[in-house]
Amino acid sequence: MKVIAIVLAGGSGLRFGGSIPKQFVRVRGKMIIEYCLEVICASSKVDGIWIVCDEKYRKMINKIKTEKFMGFSDPGENRQLSVYNALKDMEKEIHDEDTCVLVHDAARPMLSLNLIKKCVEMTEGHDGAMPVLPMTDTVYVSEDGMHVKALLNRREIFAGQAPEIFNYMKYKAAIEKLSHDEIIHIHGSSEPAIMAGMDIAIFPGDKKNIKITTADDIRAFEQMI
Repeated sequence: MKVIAIVLAGGSGLRFGGSIPKQFVRVRGKMIIEYCLEVICASSKVDGIWIVCDEKYRKMINKIKTEKFMGFSDPGENRQLSVYNALKDMEKEIHDEDTCVLVHDAARPMLSLNLIKKCVEMTEGHDGAMPVLPMTDTVYVSEDGMHVKALLNRREIFAGQAPEIFNYMKYKAAIEKLSHDEIIHIHGSSEPAIMAGMDIAIFPGDKKNIKITTADDIRAFEQMI
């Protein structure tokens, strides 16, 4: 089974508030995106890397030693359209119906070889897989943000992480079934797959696999490395 990683680095990082997108901020001498790229390059489970990135930052990425690099794609209107741009652009490289895509965020620098390995292994007998964390807090539903409507069973609630892995052909077809308006309202990569009835397995994620969104996250990351 061939696996191509899609690394999403097209975000503007508006919530981060810096002068450049967070994925290009340097932490201990390396750009944040470098940390996940190094792990993906070192993984024997990944055959190639496709990066979604604004053209003006591509020179910065090209300076990183990434032997598995295959190509760039332009960012879309939202995360899911960025993923779809990559799926379309890499189509000429897909020659096997068993090829999978491993979707990861450049802003998740604590990716591990073990997490990639588990993702790939969990696709056996499934259309895809994703790491999740159990919900430890009590979770409520409120329609107006002021009153509690219901209490959810937290044993049935999980927080999704990245990377997420999908069968390329089935996943691309699932996205193409959606209207533009439907795609715009999608936030998680697995959502189109689930909507299309694809069989997506879940497995325990890694608490260290944080997503950097704010300056506080940067400080937390610095303590981890």
